[in-house]
Amino acid sequence: MGVLTDAETASGYRLAGLEAVTSSKEEAARTLAEMVQSNAYALIAVDESLLSDPNKAVERIMRGRSTPVLLSLPNLLEAFSGGGDARAYMRQLVRQTIGFDIKL
Repeated sequence: MGVLTDAETASGYRLAGLEAVTSSKEEAARTLAEMVQSNAYALIAVDESLLSDPNKAVERIMRGRSTPVLLSLPNLLEAFSGGGDARAYMRQLVRQTIGFDIKL
């Protein structure tokens, strides 16, 4: 699995053990195309702040291919910039994943 994201968010994915590839908005479509053509990934998660529709960005390259599967992920910084409670969201994710509530 690979993740296409911005440099700021990449550290979190890397800490989780995933391969994170960084890109700017201007270069995101080209970087995604390179990731698809590398045949190194069965799943590529793409930060929505870079590409809102990753499937459309690499539509021609994906013709006749079943992998990689492209998954669009919301950017956490943008998701909570409108006043959402990021701590509560992360606490809920941790509780669901490991079964314990951890005070952040």
